[in-house]
Amino acid sequence: MASNKYCIIMAGGVGSRFWPVSRNAHPKQFLDILGSGRSFLQATVDRFSKIVPTENILIVSSKQYEKLIIEQVPQIPKENILLESLKRNTAPCIAYATYKLYKKDKDAAVVVTPADHLILNEDVFLETTETVLNHACNSDCLFTLGIKPTRPETQYGYIQANKATAEIVGGHASYQVKTFTEKPDLEMAKVLYSSGEFLWNSGIFVWNLRTIKAELEAYLPDIAASFADIAEYYYTEKEQQKVDEIYEGCASVSIDYGVMEKTLRCRVFEASFGWSDLGTWESLYALGKKDSSGNLVNAGKKMLSDVKNSIVVSSAPDKLMVIKGLENFIVINTPDVLLVCPRDEKQIKAITADLAIGNLGEFL
Repeated sequence: MASNKYCIIMAGGVGSRFWPVSRNAHPKQFLDILGSGRSFLQATVDRFSKIVPTENILIVSSKQYEKLIIEQVPQIPKENILLESLKRNTAPCIAYATYKLYKKDKDAAVVVTPADHLILNEDVFLETTETVLNHACNSDCLFTLGIKPTRPETQYGYIQANKATAEIVGGHASYQVKTFTEKPDLEMAKVLYSSGEFLWNSGIFVWNLRTIKAELEAYLPDIAASFADIAEYYYTEKEQQKVDEIYEGCASVSIDYGVMEKTLRCRVFEASFGWSDLGTWESLYALGKKDSSGNLVNAGKKMLSDVKNSIVVSSAPDKLMVIKGLENFIVINTPDVLLVCPRDEKQIKAITADLAIGNLGEFL
């Protein structure tokens, strides 16, 4: 594997839509929600280790998750674990990793990925990503992977591709980007899906450091300057202190809004490898294996009667789950929380909001 290829894994989110299994202290990326024996973070590191040297994988996350990261992926060098003191969205996260890595290897090409995606066809994913990564080494473009949609989906953002600008690289088509669209309502999702011009925004990026550094400096000059100014401290004992100082006054902005929607260098590669960001219980239900009554069940001891099209999950294997007469419900059992509510994505968001303002924040 080429020594100038790197992977930056963003692992700082809290995954609140998977509450009550995902908590602030132990969020989704550190959980084995799929029952595969590996957490999302571990699976992501395993996956990218096949195309990038393990010592070239960087993880950016919150300070509070340092211990979890070290426990779950001890093969990652400690200097490659970049810790944020405050949540400031994806642009500062990427800028931090970019400027630190630039001090080490100015010729680096990187793939930037969230830690918690589901990839069903890993071979196709790795072939696609490696092709784009090789191409990015000598390109002045910022690439993103756009997923060919299979349905009108309201939980993903969309990227509009200019199909007249097609360029074929290793059998994969890339296009100039016309627009980025936030998560649409159902009617708009149907329009985007039927147009044939829109791809799901995977949030996976590929570029070389020189190009992303130049675009950060052009469109987010304050953030870029902050991380450039502490170059002498990267890989030293004072790095964390200096980074903490930056985060105190750093704006919270996404890389999509801050750079990708503004740059003229953005191109999207169309991809199909069975992808989901698994952001909600509903997305897990859509992909998971159901029983003959349409239930997604991950529980040790259970007795279900007249239960249909529901999600039943228990983290207590010795506790008997007895459920009767439910349809389209979510039932989640954890050691300190029992959730029973209609299978509606808005319900979880409303519940966690109520907990935050109802003096029950210790359960978040």
